[in-house]
Amino acid sequence: MASRDKRGRRALTVMGIGAWLAAVIAIIVIAILVASLLRGPSTRPTGPTIPGRPTSQAADCPDVQVISVPGTWESTSTDDPIHPHFNRRALLLQVTAPLERMYATHRAAVYTVPYVAQFHNPIAVPPDGQETYAASRAQGTARLVAELNRVYQHCPLTGFILMGFSQGATIAGDVAGDIGNALGPIPAENVVGVGLISDSRRVRGEATAIGPDPEGQGVEVLFGGLNLMGVDLKGKRPGGFGSLAGRTATICGARDPICNEPDRPLNPLDIIGNVTQLATVLTMNSHALYGTTSDWSLDGQTATHWMLSWARGLIDAAPVPPHQGPHR
Repeated sequence: MASRDKRGRRALTVMGIGAWLAAVIAIIVIAILVASLLRGPSTRPTGPTIPGRPTSQAADCPDVQVISVPGTWESTSTDDPIHPHFNRRALLLQVTAPLERMYATHRAAVYTVPYVAQFHNPIAVPPDGQETYAASRAQGTARLVAELNRVYQHCPLTGFILMGFSQGATIAGDVAGDIGNALGPIPAENVVGVGLISDSRRVRGEATAIGPDPEGQGVEVLFGGLNLMGVDLKGKRPGGFGSLAGRTATICGARDPICNEPDRPLNPLDIIGNVTQLATVLTMNSHALYGTTSDWSLDGQTATHWMLSWARGLIDAAPVPPHQGPHR
């Protein structure tokens, strides 16, 4: 009888401990729920994530990084990429300078690629002392790729806008073609848009033509394969712009022989004549007039006005990536 009472008391003790634990757990759950309600909903943006990509980035990262590549004789290898001053009349400064005034750097940062930006005429007498086109383009490409890598490694969620004019359009277009064809240096999903004015490797239909869409093609396409004393013309871009075709805008004036060479049979006199005159072409006729409506306009806008509006639209629509710490 005594043992039966002991077993009964032990059972009651176990039941009491169980009830006590259940009460404690219930109190903890209620406390967590109350604390959650007091905190309110999270203010950090949410959305689908890409496997393998981080979910946030450093607080000093811009939401959008604009990278501009100037044209021939509009830059130098020692120019300041944040405050370029070598050529204050450089065409794309009409786009990037207003952007810098419109946006805080945490929303949109601007970088202008500094490179030699020259074009040596191989038959100039006396020699013109210019760097060859091949060497100039190689330096511009290397510096653009280095900046893309630098920003992306620190800011993997930042969106990029690439823009270029003349030789700079060729450089920016070449790198965009690599990105769009999964050849790096950054993933295509990080590119918000690409804007090219007077692309020497222009092919109709490979990008979105803005305004007039001349029937010709870029001078490098017409004379592709020509390599004469540093004048290295590459022809078409393999694969075009790939997955970036729909995000690439191209502008070309009808009287600009850099981006609008008529398709015609080749002969040596054509090649010699074009190489001899190419340096002059860079500062004459419509190639130098995209800041006016002389040869290209859309609803009364110059090419630079259109590109400024285009870039603003992309920046305004770009998401704010989650940041680690306060977003400055």
